[in-house]
Amino acid sequence: MATQRQHLTVADVCAELSISRRTFYEWRAKKRAPRCIKLPNGDIRIRRIDLDDWLGSCEEAA
Repeated sequence: MATQRQHLTVADVCAELSISRRTFYEWRAKKRAPRCIKLPNGDIRIRRIDLDDWLGSCEEAA
């Protein structure tokens, strides 16, 4: 079993969710994106656990 990376790039998250970078940044501006880490160089990273938690919070009861 392959291990998952702990910190994902915006490109990784966009690919996983099948969304554009623009959509990700729109969600982020509206505070609807998963929690992010802003690095000193301005790059953004998303912890795997934060993405998984965020996805769980998006679930709707059937």
